[in-house]
Amino acid sequence: MNKPLNPAHNLAVDGARLWDTLMETARIGGTAKGGINRLTLTDLDRQVRDWFRVQAEALGCAVAIDDMGAMYARRKGRRDDVPPIALGSHLDTQPTGGKFDGTLGTLAALEVLRTLEASGYETYAPIEIVNWTNEEGSRFAPALIASGVFGGAFERDWAYAQKDRDGTTFGEALAAIGYKGPERCGSRKFSAFFELHIEQGPILEREEKDIGIVTGVQGVRWFDCTLTGRDSHAGTTPMAARRDALVGAARMVEAIDRIARSHPPLAVATVGMIEARPASRNVVPGEAHFSIDLRHPDDATLETMEDEIRAALAATASDLKLDATLDRIWSQAPIPFHSRCIEAVRRAAGLCGLSAREIVSGALHDAAYVSRVAPAGMIFVPCKDGISHNEEEFSSQEQCARGAQVLLQAVLDFDRQLAEGF
Repeated sequence: MNKPLNPAHNLAVDGARLWDTLMETARIGGTAKGGINRLTLTDLDRQVRDWFRVQAEALGCAVAIDDMGAMYARRKGRRDDVPPIALGSHLDTQPTGGKFDGTLGTLAALEVLRTLEASGYETYAPIEIVNWTNEEGSRFAPALIASGVFGGAFERDWAYAQKDRDGTTFGEALAAIGYKGPERCGSRKFSAFFELHIEQGPILEREEKDIGIVTGVQGVRWFDCTLTGRDSHAGTTPMAARRDALVGAARMVEAIDRIARSHPPLAVATVGMIEARPASRNVVPGEAHFSIDLRHPDDATLETMEDEIRAALAATASDLKLDATLDRIWSQAPIPFHSRCIEAVRRAAGLCGLSAREIVSGALHDAAYVSRVAPAGMIFVPCKDGISHNEEEFSSQEQCARGAQVLLQAVLDFDRQLAEGF
């Protein structure tokens, strides 16, 4: 049964228009299986950027581009000297991405501006859509590279030097598609930033909640681990004489899984990549390399999990006569979102008559880095079976419209607070 949205100021997004826009842009890089392959800074990315620019300018927005390729489409407010309330996400995708990851947040922001423009509603502060560059990180690592530079987590020149698998640098690819702008990334100020996103997990769907009020992003730690034993002949080396690095890696995969399960319900740990060398079928592997991804919303628990993994690694290496190294290559502490943004989303969901729950994001999003320099918040909507980074990713027209309506109401709520001086 459709639920009433009861929008303030009698403003209601056009869910059908938003859906049509989602389907229209999905044809840019569309795949045979119904997804999108629109890697960042490719010609397909250029095409969707060009499309977005035309749509924003048709609304009378001024479009600016910074030197990381981030796009800013600004609609004026009564007080144009006040930093804008920003909203948006990204338009790049995974190589086998879906129609909604990132795209929903950017196009719902466009729908918010279309709704404001159609009604003639004048906000106190300017409203600005942002399309961030390389959120996915599937072509250039790490992910969230433009919002990371914006928030001060990365240096611009370091970001320019990152290479894809073909050896092309980020800076070269950015220049090649014509989206290296004159504005210094990070020089722009926001009064707040709101990002709508599909949950990319199963919680909202399982609990039959319409909206996720995102309170923050859980902490992440990435590690590279190498176990070194001795290459030896598979037919002539007795089991007792082996120093099999791959056996050690297998034990560690099981140990890492067990450690995460011992910190329920929020801890997760993943070994997503494993390599054995010399990779010959009749040689006992003398070296094994694997990655570890640890996540938890509490930094102290992450520290405990890391300690437990290091202890398990030391025991495994000793038992199998292996040498071991474990390098933490990246760490992001848990990120709480701003209380005013959280409350604006909470009030917006209530005003729209939608069921909601607080939720911590298991994935990183651009809002996480923006939160370093401006108040930030996020809104989640359910996605079918929690599937994302997959061509089967799906959120219904009604779910997308609900998220866009809450986004509109949250922006208007924060705008009212600005006008009242908080």
